Amino acid sequence: MDALKPPTVLHSLVQNRVGNGDRNRRRNRAFRRQGEWFFVPAPGLRVNPLFVLRNEPIRRGGGKAHFVEYLYRTGGEKVYVSEQHPNGLTQRQYEKLLARSPSMRGLNWRSMMRNPEVYARGKIRHPDHCTILLPDWHQVLMNTESQAPSLRNMAFLD
Repeated sequence: MDALKPPTVLHSLVQNRVGNGDRNRRRNRAFRRQGEWFFVPAPGLRVNPLFVLRNEPIRRGGGKAHFVEYLYRTGGEKVYVSEQHPNGLTQRQYEKLLARSPSMRGLNWRSMMRNPEVYARGKIRHPDHCTILLPDWHQVLMNTESQAPSLRNMAFLD
């Protein structure tokens, strides 16, 4: 189970002195968990209310979204995303592609941020899980399922 926890979650477990009996619960002093998402308390986080989004979806890949009542993003790398490039292209990759293939300008591109820090507060909803309530800001972290050494040679097919 620890292989699925991101480093920040593992650090929070140590920092909060969570014992072995509580490490894998969905809720303890170090985090809350809903499905593949961990929510680690972020005491003292100050957000600009102008940048707080309401009822924002978070998802990994094409799965069902979890909806966050209040969500705040900061940082990350700007990428250009289209149906043909769902993981995004950096500015340099995007410019190279358009120089090579000007017709690609016609794709439905949108600018997004890759790997931003994400924070949540309020209700977290998902059709397959009980709604959880985060009264304060928590950092949102995805489990490391796709990075776990035991899964290196395994494919997930749905």
